[in-house]
Amino acid sequence: MNNFDKKFDNYLQNFEALASLSLRFILGIAFIIYGSRKFPLPPEGLVEYYNLHPILASAVALSELLSGIIIIIAAFIKNPLGNILTRLAGLNIVLLMSSILVVAHSDWFITTKLFSSVQIFLLVSGLFFFIKGNNK
Repeated sequence: MNNFDKKFDNYLQNFEALASLSLRFILGIAFIIYGSRKFPLPPEGLVEYYNLHPILASAVALSELLSGIIIIIAAFIKNPLGNILTRLAGLNIVLLMSSILVVAHSDWFITTKLFSSVQIFLLVSGLFFFIKGNNK
């Protein structure tokens, strides 16, 4: 059994970078879509429904869009700048998703709705890249 486990691990190590890159692209695309849906600026839904100031609502939309773009582009920057950009985008995603859960979905805490929503997975994915950066 131990021999099989080692062979399986060795085989899958070839795909480890692909797994991280796949998660990065999905997270980036999701945030690009979330941000671009809020255009034109200021996003009326955030201003009217959540009573955000138009400047803050616009900052949220731009922040989502730029985080998605940066998390994808930073994968191809193979130096400390790429690592820093990845971590900053990850941190921004964590802050955005935490705020969204508190403001828009405060009734979801520790319920099945929270753990079956896309928001919790976006939050955890952002946390993954904040902690991991571009390191393998």
